[in-house]
Formats: sequence, C-alpha cells, structure tokens
Amino acid sequence: MSKPESTLKLNPNLASLPVYQPGRPIEEVARELGMPSRDIIKLASNENPNGPSPAALAAMEKALRQLHLYPDGNAFYLKRRLAEKLGVTPSHLVLGNGSNEIIEFVGHALMGPGAEVVASQYCFAVYPIVARLFGAELVTVPARDYGHDLPAMARAITPRTRVVFVANPNNPTGTLASPNALRAFIAQVPAHALLVMDEAYIEFLENAEDLIPTVLGGGMPNLILMRTFSKIYGLAGLRLGYGIAHPDLIAALEKVRQPFNINALAQAGALAALDDVEHLTATRRRNLEGLDYLSRELAALRLETVPSAANFILARVGDGQRVFDALQRRGVITRPMAGYQLPEWIRISVGTRSENERCVEALRAVLAGPPP
Repeated sequence: MSKPESTLKLNPNLASLPVYQPGRPIEEVARELGMPSRDIIKLASNENPNGPSPAALAAMEKALRQLHLYPDGNAFYLKRRLAEKLGVTPSHLVLGNGSNEIIEFVGHALMGPGAEVVASQYCFAVYPIVARLFGAELVTVPARDYGHDLPAMARAITPRTRVVFVANPNNPTGTLASPNALRAFIAQVPAHALLVMDEAYIEFLENAEDLIPTVLGGGMPNLILMRTFSKIYGLAGLRLGYGIAHPDLIAALEKVRQPFNINALAQAGALAALDDVEHLTATRRRNLEGLDYLSRELAALRLETVPSAANFILARVGDGQRVFDALQRRGVITRPMAGYQLPEWIRISVGTRSENERCVEALRAVLAGPPP
C-alpha cells in the first residue's frame, strides 16, 4: 500500500531556505576516513583551542548534582554578574542559546514580508538565513576589501529597512572597521531600523571600540550589541550568547524567548568564566601569537590572506574545496569558503602552537603536489 502524500502547509519560505553548514566535527571526519579521532585536529569553527576556564569546569561539575531541577529561567545570578562586568543593569541584557538565538529573537520581533534587512557581502551566514525564514527581503551590500562598506550600507537603508547587521570583527573575513568609520555609520542609522552589532570576537581586541556607553546614553534605542561565550571563553559547547540594548527593546525580545533557554550548566560555567581573567588574558595572548605565526607562514607559501582581528585567518589557496578535502585527508579540518562566495579561499582557525604548525606543514604538502 502506497504511503499518502503529505498535505501539510509548510512555511513557503522553507522551500528556498539554505541550511547552515557548520565546521565538520572531529568524530564525523574520523568515521568517514577510518582514522582515529586523536589523529585529527579541527581548525574550522573559531573555537578556543585552550579549552574552557578551569573555574568554569569546576562550577559545571558542581552543578551536575542539580540537573534534576529546572534551571533558573531568568538566569538571575549570571545576568547580575554579567551586568556588573559590563557596567549595565540586568534590564539591558537578554540571554540566548548562542548568539544565533539572539538573531532569531530579532527576526521574531522585527522581520516579516515587506521588511528589508541590510547586510554586507561576506557576512555571517545566519543573517540571510533568518531574514529569509521570516520572509524579509535581504539587501546585500558589496564588500570593500573583504569587509563592510559602511557608507554604502548607510545608503542602502530605506524606509522599509527594519534591521541592519554589522559584525565587527567580521566573520568569515576577520576585517575590522575603524572607530571613526563605525561612529560615522552609527550616526546615520535612522530610528526605524535596528542596528545589530555582532561583537562575537570583540574580546580578542586589545583596544576595542566600546559601544556600551552608546546603549546606556539612551539616545539610540535602536542599537543592540551581541556577544558570546563561545569564542574567547571556550564554552562553544554550552551555547550561550547575549544581547545588550535599551531595556524597552530587551523587554520586547524577552517576549519571544523560550522559557529555560539557558541550561543550568551553561549558567554555572559562564558565571565562573566571567571572573577568570587569567584564562581570558592568556587566550588573547596565544591567539595573537598564533595569528602572527599563521600570517608569516602563509605569506612564505605565497598565499594571499586577509588581515584578521579575530581568531582565524582567511587564505586564498586556489581551489578551496580541493585544498580543504586534501587537508582533511591529512587529519586537518579547516573551513571551505565557497558557501560564502569565496570558492578560492579556506578559513583557518587559530589553534595551539602544535596544531598551527601541523596545519602549515599539511598545507605546504598539499600545495606542493596532488592530493594523496
């Protein structure tokens, strides 16, 4: 007997919605290649190669004993400590299951048919996905030197624009807008458009432009800053991000937040990680050393790179997919960039010193001859 066809009326936007492709997990590559997991390194997802803070691990181990209980749905203690660190109030903060969920909150609150969303070419892939999911029209502004052309983005804003996305530093290119250019752009964003400043990599900067006073000043209630515990804090597996904005906007976003979206382990680990300044400082230092090493070695291989202010570097290798495949067969997972309209490039996350050296050696072998 044949199975009847489904008559479900699915969201029509799903028909053309791309699926986000993350960096490949070590375990998946190991299964595919028949290789031990211990022989594979992952430099694909901009993770912290030094791992989480020891204080965060200890706090999570303690929290394990309470996993039979629901977490604090409002994350009271984490919000309070985070607010103290940032110099804001808890009412300025909304927590998400990763920064991706904050982007989705924005979609629920502001996007829909007839709305426009402005983003840069080579932007984080989730911005277009969320815009299309909610039926908004994506306006993509051509990049300048692989980064944001902020004056052009300002000109692209129309009365129909509801959201503008700017990542600074930018993923996947690592570019950084100058403070003056950023301030000039912010001043041009009209009150009817929400400016989403994605600052996932801001802690890697030694002298980052601080936009929190702009939020606190109250003169720009249409600004939200997004940050995460996935990168420098080394807690990507917990999925925890947050938004900083005017309390009125935060209250609106709270209405679309699912209850208990931040689990108990995430709350415990993040709370402890916030006070481990030594871990954060060491990670920043090692990242700068790793970026310098990769930049020098890639230049020695005569590969074009994009100067990066984050914890990864973009390298032009010719056929990006071929080089990615060849590196993977050598146990080195990087990220091919064809999905970002950069088919000649791969993105390499900064790893430990030994991982960086292994990646360079593997890349040198791949470029010297055909893949094995």
